[in-house]
Amino acid sequence: MITSLSVATAPSASLQDRFRAAFGGDPFVYRAPGRVNLIGEHTDYNDGLVMPAALALSCRAAAARRDDGLLVVESANLHERVEIDLTQPIQPRGHWSDYVAGVASMLVAEGCPLAGATLLIDSEVPIGAGLSSSAALQVSVALALLDLTAFTMARTAIARLCQRAEQEFAGAAVGIMDQFVACHGRQGSALVLDCRSLEARHIPLAPGIRLVAANTRVRHSIAAGEYNRRRAECGEAVVRLAALYPHVRSLRDVTIEQIDHARGALPDVLFRRARHVVTENGRVEAAARALGRADLASLGPLMAASHRSLRDDYEVSCPELDAMVEIATGLPGVIGTRMTGGGFGGCTVTLVEEAAVGELLQRLPPLYAARTRLDPEVYVAASADGAGREG
Repeated sequence: MITSLSVATAPSASLQDRFRAAFGGDPFVYRAPGRVNLIGEHTDYNDGLVMPAALALSCRAAAARRDDGLLVVESANLHERVEIDLTQPIQPRGHWSDYVAGVASMLVAEGCPLAGATLLIDSEVPIGAGLSSSAALQVSVALALLDLTAFTMARTAIARLCQRAEQEFAGAAVGIMDQFVACHGRQGSALVLDCRSLEARHIPLAPGIRLVAANTRVRHSIAAGEYNRRRAECGEAVVRLAALYPHVRSLRDVTIEQIDHARGALPDVLFRRARHVVTENGRVEAAARALGRADLASLGPLMAASHRSLRDDYEVSCPELDAMVEIATGLPGVIGTRMTGGGFGGCTVTLVEEAAVGELLQRLPPLYAARTRLDPEVYVAASADGAGREG
């Protein structure tokens, strides 16, 4: 059972002070980062390869234990308080609290002795911008609830649990990438993740470059039908390809030569969806090699090819994303740029020489606003460590 009411908060105070003012007591604070994906989009749920970096934009949860069977959650961003009755079956209701309720429900199912908790949530990760605000929320809540109950769970198991919670409670058929990098990110590095084996390695980001995320201000919702439709199309492509190549269990198992050979057996839309995934996996491998040897000149063309494939084959871009990429591509010091995240809006990611960041910040917003009549939000974000308790 879940009930909600509007509340007011005092954003000028620290998160601990706001918690004390709202609830009393002394909380611990848990942090989980957002992420930007440098390359490897819509490959994670196809057992493919991705290259995200955790961002120094975080969701924080101030938390204290309670023993009355209630999970009381207040969002400082949305000015809303929700009560979840843990003594009753927890069901999704199409509300932001589903991300919290889903994590709590999954933890209880895993044997976590959760008797109740009070949480005050405050997030720097923009909602609906493709920087994984949902995974940051889930992982920060999971760490808080685990710590309050002294229940031990490995980081990868936490990532899997949060992925299941998003799938089952928020209705988004997401892969493992967002939750995994929120748990395993490392400052100064990108993470190359094999989403089938969950083997991962950190590759240092070259000195002298910065990550810039530019929010188009077109809000996306990956729980909406288009995202899930892409996953279903990939599944249908796998069924058809497996009839030709019995070893195929996912698009990870298919080569570009096999995709081209099977073109006549696939409807055009399925052919293009599959071609994007297969070629994107190849681009991740190439980008990892380039980044590993600090070959920045090779990254730009790979990012450009990724964006074209997402726009034309996977059809998850939009005019605003295309405009942002086109504008950034023409600015001095830009190494590479592309859409990032689920698509249909949200952010682009741009690698830019540190000396050119100031000019990009000065020129990109007005050029984009003139093209789209939207005022973008631009974040120069450092890579960050994965989730943990603060203080």
